Amino acid sequence: MSRIGKKPVSLKGVTVNVTGNTLKVKGQKGELVKTFHPSMKIEANTDEVLVTRPDDSKENRALHGLTRSLIQNMVTGVQEGYTKTLDIVGVGYRAELKGKNLLMNLGYSHPIYFMPPAEITLEVTSPTQVKISGIDKELVGLVAAKIRSFKKPEPYKGKGIKYSDEVIVRKAGKTAGK
Repeated sequence: MSRIGKKPVSLKGVTVNVTGNTLKVKGQKGELVKTFHPSMKIEANTDEVLVTRPDDSKENRALHGLTRSLIQNMVTGVQEGYTKTLDIVGVGYRAELKGKNLLMNLGYSHPIYFMPPAEITLEVTSPTQVKISGIDKELVGLVAAKIRSFKKPEPYKGKGIKYSDEVIVRKAGKTAGK
């Protein structure tokens, strides 16, 4: 039996509505709706959500833990929200907000404009740091990965956009002479 799938998801300050295999989670930060695999059975009480599986087939074992984790992420998102921080490293590399859009100078011959989805809020804490926040963990990670893809960190000087907790493994450069 899945260790993660067996655990109930506790609901504190969150209301959950289950219709068929669609789950609607509502909390103080907002509301999320997600449809899950039809073989997983989701039961919601007043204080917890339980996920059960029909049998021990390999697919259902995998879906059991996944479904429970996705529900936990939804509950955490509407309670607290998710944030990711990106650091911009490099001389002259910077970011600024123009309205809700992000304007970045990353050493290219042109600036890069990024328009985030409506559910995501961007905050530039300093010209070299961008904070991405929202209630959907998947969408926050997707937006962070998209912004990072504009200029991935290179291994020699570490220039580019990196996650704040990411460690760039440095390579030795060329050695001079014989």
